[in-house]
This record gives sequence, C-alpha cells and structure tokens, in this order.
Amino acid sequence: MMKLKQIFENFLSLFYPRSCVTCGNALLQNERHICLDCLMHLPETNFHLMENTPLDYIFMGRIPVQKVSSMLFYKKGDSVQRILHSLKYKGNKEIGNFLGEIYGRQLRQSPYFQSVDCIIPIPLHPKKMKIRGYNQSEWIAKGLSTSMDIPYLTDVLIRSEFTETQTKKSRFNRWENVKEVFAVDNVETVKGKHILLCDDVLTTGATTEAAISKLLTISDVRVSVVTLACAN
Repeated sequence: MMKLKQIFENFLSLFYPRSCVTCGNALLQNERHICLDCLMHLPETNFHLMENTPLDYIFMGRIPVQKVSSMLFYKKGDSVQRILHSLKYKGNKEIGNFLGEIYGRQLRQSPYFQSVDCIIPIPLHPKKMKIRGYNQSEWIAKGLSTSMDIPYLTDVLIRSEFTETQTKKSRFNRWENVKEVFAVDNVETVKGKHILLCDDVLTTGATTEAAISKLLTISDVRVSVVTLACAN
C-alpha cells in the first residue's frame, strides 16, 4: 500500500511539483514542506533547554506560568514568517503538524516539559473556524501530541466570543480585546494536570494570558506555553 501511495505521489509531482515553503525550490522525495537545507538553517531559539529566557518574563508578575518556550525566532519578511503565513492563510495546515512533531521531539529532551499531561491548542471562534476551515494551533498540537505521546484536547478551552484581528493593536488594547473571550468545559478531565498550551506565534502574549487565566480557574492545574515562533 505504501509503495502504491509513493508511486501515486511521484506521478502527481510530475504535474504538480512540490516546493519548499521557504525557498520555493523543488522538494526531494523524502522532504516534507521544507527542504533539508532550509530546515537546517531555521533560526531555532533553544529556549526549551534554558532555565531563564526573555519569554519567561512576558507573564512574570502578571500570571503564574510554569515555562514558556518557542521553537523559532521570526522577523518580518524572513523564512519563518513565510512558514507562518503558509500555515495560517494558505491552507497549509500540514506544516503545523510537521513542525509540531519536530518540536515535540525536542521538548521531550527538556527537563521543563517532562511532567506535561496534555496539550491544549488556543481555540478559534466557530465563525473564524468556518472561514479558515481549520485551526492552525490544533494542527501544531497534533504534531506535538504524536511525538510527545500525550493527548491533545479541544473540548476544554472554548472561544466563546468573536474578536477582531489583533495585528495592529497595542498590548493593552489586545488584552481588552480578548480578556473575556475564553471559557472552559469538561474541567474534570484536566483537574490536577500540567497543561501545555500551544499556539502558532507569541507576540505581546495578551491572547495567551487570557487563555491561561481561564485555565487557571480549574482546580489544581499548572500551565506551560509553547509556540512555533516568537518575535526576534
């Protein structure tokens, strides 16, 4: 069956060649989404191995978080921004799964994520889900779940209010925009658990903080945060 699938994929690639998301070059047979050269040169943060990082200070004095980490640095116009754009706006949800798997393997080697019990992606409101067709954070969670061998849950943290885009808002305005948009359900499944909250990118942290605040209303939970990228 796998041989037939590979033959079919090779046949399709003759007419619809697969290309690297970052450089645009044709992918080799065993490459997925990003060519090996681009993959090796992605700007990794290695924050998951560090005791103190700039991300840990985003929530300090505001809300208790166990650990915060991002896989990659990004800045405007770079390869990571192209990856995020492809994931979020070009329908390339599989790249979230792909990078989630890679990052999950790294997190398994980190002393700060050994006690994680479950993964919860930042949810989309049903209206936005209908427009986009998928939640990019959920696809990242799928990849993390596969390589970390822990479940991801989509029925605990709920987006109950629809909000406008956050892109051009200040931190305070972002917080005002999202502070009451989340709700929790099925709380018995995560009581006493260490939750890994995941998203695609961490900027001001306003949306993440609002989600953490709601999760911490559940009895005896701890929350850590990971994202694919953070601003450099």
